[in-house]
Amino acid sequence: MNKVILMGRLTADPELRQTQSGIASCRFTVAVNRRFADKNTGERQADFISCTAWRQTAEFVSRYFNKGSMICVEGSLRTGSYTDRNHPDVTHYTTDVFVDNVEFTGSKSESQGNSSYAAPSNNYNYQTPAAQSQPAANDNLSFGDLGDFEEIIGDEDVPF
Repeated sequence: MNKVILMGRLTADPELRQTQSGIASCRFTVAVNRRFADKNTGERQADFISCTAWRQTAEFVSRYFNKGSMICVEGSLRTGSYTDRNHPDVTHYTTDVFVDNVEFTGSKSESQGNSSYAAPSNNYNYQTPAAQSQPAANDNLSFGDLGDFEEIIGDEDVPF
Protein backbone atom coordinates (compact mmCIF):
# COMPACT_ATOMS: atom_id res chain seq x y z
CA MET A 1 0.00 0.00 0.00
CA ASN A 2 1.31 3.45 -0.92
CA LYS A 3 -0.58 6.17 0.96
CA VAL A 4 0.70 9.48 2.30
CA ILE A 5 -1.14 11.95 4.55
CA LEU A 6 0.59 15.24 5.37
CA MET A 7 -0.46 18.30 7.30
CA GLY A 8 1.59 21.47 7.17
CA ARG A 9 1.91 24.91 5.63
CA LEU A 10 2.58 25.90 2.04
CA THR A 11 6.06 27.39 1.63
CA ALA A 12 5.06 29.45 -1.43
CA ASP A 13 2.04 30.15 -3.62
CA PRO A 14 1.10 27.07 -5.68
CA GLU A 15 2.23 27.09 -9.33
CA LEU A 16 -0.66 26.27 -11.67
CA ARG A 17 0.35 25.13 -15.16
CA GLN A 18 -1.30 23.34 -18.04
CA THR A 19 0.07 20.57 -20.20
CA GLN A 20 0.04 20.97 -23.98
CA SER A 21 -3.20 18.95 -24.03
CA GLY A 22 -4.81 21.39 -21.53
CA ILE A 23 -4.64 19.31 -18.33
CA ALA A 24 -4.07 21.45 -15.23
CA SER A 25 -1.20 20.61 -12.88
CA CYS A 26 -0.06 22.32 -9.73
CA ARG A 27 3.23 21.99 -7.87
CA PHE A 28 3.70 23.14 -4.30
CA THR A 29 5.82 22.40 -1.25
CA VAL A 30 4.43 21.63 2.21
CA ALA A 31 6.51 22.30 5.33
CA VAL A 32 5.70 19.58 7.87
CA ASN A 33 6.95 19.92 11.45
CA ARG A 34 8.56 16.88 13.03
CA ARG A 35 7.01 15.54 16.22
CA PHE A 36 9.91 16.18 18.56
CA ALA A 37 12.01 19.26 19.23
CA ASP A 38 15.80 19.27 18.97
CA LYS A 39 17.28 18.40 22.40
CA ASN A 40 20.02 21.02 22.13
CA THR A 41 18.12 24.03 20.79
CA GLY A 42 14.51 23.19 21.67
CA GLU A 43 13.46 24.07 18.11
CA ARG A 44 11.35 21.84 15.91
CA GLN A 45 12.77 20.67 12.63
CA ALA A 46 10.63 20.68 9.51
CA ASP A 47 10.62 18.56 6.37
CA PHE A 48 9.83 20.22 3.04
CA ILE A 49 7.79 17.85 0.88
CA SER A 50 7.21 18.44 -2.85
CA CYS A 51 3.65 17.78 -4.01
CA THR A 52 1.96 17.63 -7.41
CA ALA A 53 -1.80 17.82 -8.01
CA TRP A 54 -3.66 17.30 -11.30
CA ARG A 55 -6.94 18.37 -12.93
CA GLN A 56 -9.69 19.69 -10.59
CA THR A 57 -7.54 19.19 -7.49
CA ALA A 58 -4.79 21.33 -9.04
CA GLU A 59 -7.24 24.12 -9.86
CA PHE A 60 -8.72 23.91 -6.35
CA VAL A 61 -5.31 24.21 -4.66
CA SER A 62 -4.24 27.14 -6.81
CA ARG A 63 -7.51 28.97 -6.21
CA TYR A 64 -7.99 28.54 -2.44
CA PHE A 65 -4.49 28.09 -0.98
CA ASN A 66 -1.53 30.44 -0.84
CA LYS A 67 1.80 30.82 0.94
CA GLY A 68 1.47 30.06 4.66
CA SER A 69 -1.93 28.32 4.38
CA MET A 70 -2.45 25.18 6.47
CA ILE A 71 -3.22 22.23 4.23
CA CYS A 72 -3.88 18.52 4.63
CA VAL A 73 -2.71 16.48 1.65
CA GLU A 74 -3.60 12.87 0.85
CA GLY A 75 -1.88 11.02 -1.96
CA SER A 76 0.80 8.53 -2.93
CA LEU A 77 4.58 8.70 -2.90
CA ARG A 78 6.38 8.68 -6.26
CA THR A 79 10.09 8.46 -6.85
CA GLY A 80 12.01 9.31 -9.98
CA SER A 81 15.43 10.15 -11.34
CA TYR A 82 17.02 12.22 -14.06
CA THR A 83 20.50 12.83 -15.45
CA ASP A 84 22.07 16.23 -14.87
CA ARG A 85 22.36 18.23 -18.13
CA ASN A 86 25.69 19.77 -17.18
CA HIS A 87 27.19 16.57 -15.75
CA PRO A 88 25.98 13.48 -17.66
CA ASP A 89 27.57 11.14 -15.11
CA VAL A 90 25.43 12.60 -12.24
CA THR A 91 21.96 11.20 -11.53
CA HIS A 92 19.50 13.12 -9.34
CA TYR A 93 16.77 11.28 -7.43
CA THR A 94 13.39 12.83 -6.65
CA THR A 95 10.56 12.02 -4.24
CA ASP A 96 7.15 13.67 -4.67
CA VAL A 97 3.65 13.21 -3.32
CA PHE A 98 1.06 12.84 -6.10
CA VAL A 99 -1.99 14.45 -4.51
CA ASP A 100 -5.41 12.75 -4.62
CA ASN A 101 -7.24 14.97 -2.13
CA VAL A 102 -6.67 18.17 -0.13
CA GLU A 103 -8.52 19.70 2.82
CA PHE A 104 -8.50 22.96 4.75
CA THR A 105 -7.04 22.51 8.23
CA GLY A 106 -6.59 26.06 9.52
CA SER A 107 -9.09 28.24 11.32
CA LYS A 108 -11.67 30.32 9.46
CA SER A 109 -9.57 33.45 9.89
CA GLU A 110 -6.49 31.69 8.47
CA SER A 111 -8.32 30.51 5.37
CA GLN A 112 -10.16 33.85 5.08
CA GLY A 113 -13.62 32.31 5.17
CA ASN A 114 -12.90 29.60 2.57
CA SER A 115 -13.08 26.71 5.07
CA SER A 116 -16.73 26.02 4.20
CA TYR A 117 -15.73 24.74 0.76
CA ALA A 118 -14.92 21.06 0.32
CA ALA A 119 -12.09 19.91 -1.88
CA PRO A 120 -13.26 18.07 -4.97
CA SER A 121 -12.41 14.40 -4.96
CA ASN A 122 -10.81 12.87 -8.02
CA ASN A 123 -13.44 10.11 -7.82
CA TYR A 124 -16.11 12.44 -9.20
CA ASN A 125 -16.35 14.33 -12.46
CA TYR A 126 -17.94 17.77 -12.20
CA GLN A 127 -18.30 18.29 -15.96
CA THR A 128 -21.03 17.17 -18.29
CA PRO A 129 -20.01 14.43 -20.76
CA ALA A 130 -19.94 16.93 -23.64
CA ALA A 131 -17.51 19.19 -21.75
CA GLN A 132 -15.10 16.43 -20.73
CA SER A 133 -13.03 16.73 -23.88
CA GLN A 134 -12.26 20.39 -23.20
CA PRO A 135 -10.20 21.54 -20.19
CA ALA A 136 -12.21 23.34 -17.54
CA ALA A 137 -11.46 27.04 -17.13
CA ASN A 138 -10.42 28.09 -13.65
CA ASP A 139 -13.42 30.45 -13.35
CA ASN A 140 -15.95 27.75 -14.25
CA LEU A 141 -14.99 25.44 -11.38
CA SER A 142 -18.19 24.57 -9.54
CA PHE A 143 -18.84 22.56 -6.40
CA GLY A 144 -22.63 22.45 -6.61
CA ASP A 145 -25.35 24.61 -5.16
CA LEU A 146 -25.00 25.09 -1.41
CA GLY A 147 -28.60 26.36 -1.34
CA ASP A 148 -29.75 22.72 -1.53
CA PHE A 149 -28.63 22.15 2.05
CA GLU A 150 -30.35 23.17 5.25
CA GLU A 151 -28.29 24.59 8.12
CA ILE A 152 -28.81 22.73 11.41
CA ILE A 153 -28.36 25.02 14.41
CA GLY A 154 -28.81 22.67 17.39
CA ASP A 155 -28.23 19.00 18.16
CA GLU A 156 -31.94 18.37 18.64
CA ASP A 157 -32.54 18.87 14.87
CA VAL A 158 -30.04 16.21 13.81
CA PRO A 159 -31.93 13.27 12.23
CA PHE A 160 -29.69 10.54 13.70
